[in-house]
Amino acid sequence: MGRRGWTIVALGLLAPASALAASCDELWYARNSVYKEAGYCFKTARAIRAFGNAGCRYDQEGAVPLSRQQRAYIDDIQRQERFQGCR
Repeated sequence: MGRRGWTIVALGLLAPASALAASCDELWYARNSVYKEAGYCFKTARAIRAFGNAGCRYDQEGAVPLSRQQRAYIDDIQRQERFQGCR
């Protein structure tokens, strides 16, 4: 699951803006997959439906222990989401 998200977004982020393959939903899923794997407790109904909260450990997004690489990946996704006008 996590690997799929990395592949989808990596392809989209490396491609020219006109050739992006990742939809807003795919970007959202990829970004939140990182948080799920790190133990974040989701608050929105959409995220809870998609990922659940079983085994979650962190209520605050800023408290989730992420590596520099993971944080950079999330930053890249968020930039892409803003560029595409995702909500």
